[in-house]
Amino acid sequence: MKRLSPAALVRRRYDRIAPVYDLGEACMEPFMRPWRKALWRDVPAGRVLEVGTGTGKNLPWYPPHARVFGIDIAPRMLARARRRARRADLPMRLAVADAQALPFPDGTFDAAVTSCVFCSVPEPVAGLREVLRVLRPGGRLLMLEHVLSRKPVLRQLMHWLDAVPVHLWGAHIDRDTVASVRRAGFAVEVERDLALDVVKRIEALGAESR
Repeated sequence: MKRLSPAALVRRRYDRIAPVYDLGEACMEPFMRPWRKALWRDVPAGRVLEVGTGTGKNLPWYPPHARVFGIDIAPRMLARARRRARRADLPMRLAVADAQALPFPDGTFDAAVTSCVFCSVPEPVAGLREVLRVLRPGGRLLMLEHVLSRKPVLRQLMHWLDAVPVHLWGAHIDRDTVASVRRAGFAVEVERDLALDVVKRIEALGAESR
């Protein structure tokens, strides 16, 4: 049997759980919803890339002044986003794509937004470098992500338990996403703890705009 690439494995896992994904996250959504809303409220006008649209949970918060293009690696997740957009009568531009190989020319977007995405990208620094590439000089990156805690006991526990969510749906819970953002070439301007130091809001600019 042919071995799947890391990206193909993530795609297969998310396609498998797409029908129950929203149900599985229902207990967290009351907490996530205001954080999502606040993140999108600060999205600037212009062309915006949403990396990891998933089932379309951010659709209600898309600002009217922005032209949003959403991508996701899993076709079945994106199909649910399309249905959600039709029910809400929202015009959407969606495409299946891998964050590690974005199908856009350099400097296409004015901003990029992610929410709980880079836990699943196989090579997060590579994916973030792609985001940097498709942003115009001075473009902003706004993120809502869960990350590895700096608290010793919680940090070790997250390392120990990481294999469980990875096996079930491909998400890591021990990613140092802020460090990955910096390694990709962004300048981090905001790193705000939302839940302990595990859920964070991150805002960054490309290095050339410093």
